[in-house]
Amino acid sequence: MRTHLVWDWNGTLLDDNHAVIGASNAAFAEIGLPAITLERYRELYCIPVPRFYERLMGRMPTDAEWLRMDAAFHRHYVSLRAACGLTEGVEELLTEWAAAGRSQSLLSMYGHDELLPVVRGYGIERHFVRVDGRTGPSGGTKAAHMVRHIAALEGVDPRRVVVIGDAVDDALAAAHVGASAVLYTGGSHSRAALAAAGVPVVDSLTDAVRVAEEISEA
Repeated sequence: MRTHLVWDWNGTLLDDNHAVIGASNAAFAEIGLPAITLERYRELYCIPVPRFYERLMGRMPTDAEWLRMDAAFHRHYVSLRAACGLTEGVEELLTEWAAAGRSQSLLSMYGHDELLPVVRGYGIERHFVRVDGRTGPSGGTKAAHMVRHIAALEGVDPRRVVVIGDAVDDALAAAHVGASAVLYTGGSHSRAALAAAGVPVVDSLTDAVRVAEEISEA
């Protein structure tokens, strides 16, 4: 079997750092927290998101605070995302991978019902054999969703899967199903945080695909 790529969406295929920071700062303002920069965000960010808020606040948010911030984040993100484009080179990479007769899919922690029309709107849905978003409440990890996603990919051996994402959680989810991972520095984490995951770290999605091919040939 040939290598199958599982792409992450936010911060990987979609260059939405501006929207994420704007929505995060709007969420922080809900409970009187100061705004942070992208660099600070990358230093602190982790999944599950309530743990990220704990790093920021010095304590876990209460249930009421979490719900308030989560609602504010999603409300502001929707309006800010409209100005975001795909990461440089995405359309060419997806087209070339598919043209070579290789398969790819998309798994995101963005809500499934919201994800599908967004991906369709960017004109790239046709490149994927499957597109899955998060089901259930936000704030969790990707591992269980990865299990569901891989199980739905007919004939795909997890050992031939490479996950490309921007978060340590992508590497953990890949390991959970016996897949490999490559992490991209253009999204939510600092390079140091990604390096701690123990998988290849790259600075472009072109390099991510190249490394994925090298992994598959090893």
